[in-house]
Amino acid sequence: MIKKKVSRNLKIAGNIIKPGERKFFTIGATSLYDYTDIGIPVEVIRGEADGPTLFITAAIHGDEINGFEIIRKLLKRKELKNIKGTLITVPIVNVFGFNTKTRYLPDRRDLNRAFPGSKNGSLASRLAHVLMTEIVKKSDYGIDLHTGAIHRENLPQIRAALDTAKTLKLAKTFGAPLVLNSKLRDGSLREAARKRKIPMLLFEAGEALRFDKNSISVGLHGCLRVMKSLNMIDYNDTEKSHKDYYLAQSSEWVRAPRGGCVRLKKSLGQKITKGEILGVVSDPFDQNRVPFHAPKSGIVIGIIKIPLVNRGDAVIHIATPEKPKVNKNPAPDILD
Repeated sequence: MIKKKVSRNLKIAGNIIKPGERKFFTIGATSLYDYTDIGIPVEVIRGEADGPTLFITAAIHGDEINGFEIIRKLLKRKELKNIKGTLITVPIVNVFGFNTKTRYLPDRRDLNRAFPGSKNGSLASRLAHVLMTEIVKKSDYGIDLHTGAIHRENLPQIRAALDTAKTLKLAKTFGAPLVLNSKLRDGSLREAARKRKIPMLLFEAGEALRFDKNSISVGLHGCLRVMKSLNMIDYNDTEKSHKDYYLAQSSEWVRAPRGGCVRLKKSLGQKITKGEILGVVSDPFDQNRVPFHAPKSGIVIGIIKIPLVNRGDAVIHIATPEKPKVNKNPAPDILD
């Protein structure tokens, strides 16, 4: 079979990447008050044969570093030598947060609530605009890599709006043990990509500021599976693929009924039934123990990692196959 040749060059932030080229560069973002330039690192790999363009981003939240390691490992894979189409990788989007080991930007904004951004807006808005203009709008598909927030650990999972056939197929193909039908968040990269009709997955796994070997492995091979399904690479999948994935329609956090020390009786990935005891909160003398129960049947997809809680703190995250009821005053959760 004669391969169709890629006929045009790709231009990203003034950098020309020709068919068959692999190029690393930095997109200028802004400068700090001491005049230190800050840029977003990008590596692009283009095949000589035609194919789709896929972007993979990580560290939109600066302390979520598993995705950074997933991309580093992906870029070393031999399968990329014969790639069809184009792979655009951004291992560190929020360079500010990454350098300071924090989730947010210096102006205390959440970058994943600033999309699609504006070239004349806040720091977050300007960064979002650069990513949208130079990376996302030039892509056909996308994968955004995340972890749990500080002191929280997530089961490896795909979050996506599963109401389109393309996105649902990609979500299943990825091979994570859980696929969550997750609503779009205002200002998120997922929402901005959806408005551009770009199918996109969000991968969540592990916890902030920690490398987790299993999470990184699931994420790496998930990206390879997606690339294979898009006919971008030849990939011999010898890893355990979670074909018996758990499909969840909604999720909710169970919160501490009182302040104290929490002991969880359930772990990530465990299936639970409604009414089961999930854990106990007790005082400093381990007296006055107050249990808390599962409000629904489902699977544990997130847990708190610090045992000290205040009343109302989120302690265990449950995904359920049931569709959610409309809640006019939902409690704020850290998602995406």
